[in-house]
Amino acid sequence: MTPHRTLPPLGALALAAAIALPVAAQNADPAVAAAVDRLAPRIVEIRHDLHENPELSNRETRTAGVVAQHLRALGLEVRTGIAHTGVVGVLRGGRPGPVIAVRADMDALPVTEDTPYPWKSVARTEYLGNQVGVSHACGHDVHTAVQMGVASVLAGMRQDVAGTVLFVFQPAEEGAPPGEEGGAKMMLDEGIFGDLRPEAVLGLHTFAHMPVGQIGYTPGPAMAAADRFIIRIHGRQAHGASPHLAVDPIVMASQAVLALQTIRSRNLSPFEPSVLTVGLIRGGERNNIIPEQVEMHGTVRTFDPRIQDEVERRMREILDGITRAGGGSYELQYDRITPVTVNDRDLTARLRPTLVRLMGEANVMDVPPTAGAEDFAFYATVAPTFFYRLGTVA
Repeated sequence: MTPHRTLPPLGALALAAAIALPVAAQNADPAVAAAVDRLAPRIVEIRHDLHENPELSNRETRTAGVVAQHLRALGLEVRTGIAHTGVVGVLRGGRPGPVIAVRADMDALPVTEDTPYPWKSVARTEYLGNQVGVSHACGHDVHTAVQMGVASVLAGMRQDVAGTVLFVFQPAEEGAPPGEEGGAKMMLDEGIFGDLRPEAVLGLHTFAHMPVGQIGYTPGPAMAAADRFIIRIHGRQAHGASPHLAVDPIVMASQAVLALQTIRSRNLSPFEPSVLTVGLIRGGERNNIIPEQVEMHGTVRTFDPRIQDEVERRMREILDGITRAGGGSYELQYDRITPVTVNDRDLTARLRPTLVRLMGEANVMDVPPTAGAEDFAFYATVAPTFFYRLGTVA
């Protein structure tokens, strides 16, 4: 985790203000900068509070309350309880213009924090039947605090805002708990935009490899689609001293782990980025018993739906061949969780001059795509999207 001693919101605030103030953007920048300087200490306090009080996906009750209270104090129209704990604030500007949405995610992770800072999280809760630590290990506290700062800046100059700004505070970006729905898709399914359909949706993510004062983005496909798979390989149990009486699912699973890697190395073009990772293997109860079943969990990351189709098809063929040869059988649950996060190229080209003017040419850079995934991707089904990385290393 990056120890954010100070919050670097200027790039985020100025970018949002420049888009919301297209007519007066040149004159607005000094006013935005002054407002940021004035508000930054308070936003840092908010960030520390959120960091100290993290909440897991679909459980962001306190966080949502802090956000809603802040937005109401600014005089915004506020909707709560969307997709369980989501909050949307509406700022209607004093001039006619487009509807622009900005999104921040609010949830934390089941990760125990080990840092020396006075605002560190010591929260614990139950997750999947276990007691776990909870912390903002992915920077969502920064995202939420920055967006609260954006709302504060623009609310203070709403008469100059051309159009409407929708502030979307989203729960469950990290994924809803098993058996629940949540996240961006659920917010869209519940009609968060209604009759205020945005012309663009903007979002940011902290980047722990980039200094404060720099921002980065990837035109086009920026973050991978994330698929999740669960494989169950069925065999026949027997004593470890009598393997000839068994159908060994551990041997078949071991063969499958290696064979699945040939999808990337032998079936796909070397120019098609992809990842297939088996992250969990579970089977057996004793050292001297061949079990009846082995279960494997993993993830697939791709940037093209055609490649997703090819990976799933080859997985089934490989598992079928290995289990047939070994005398067993298999089940494959393959779920497409998050689509590719795409930065609309026209919107990106439109924003780059603003980024350069605000941040300086040397502080705005293209960054390579990442195999990490983001459910911000779902907003591209509604409007052009732009998702950028905010440097946070002091």
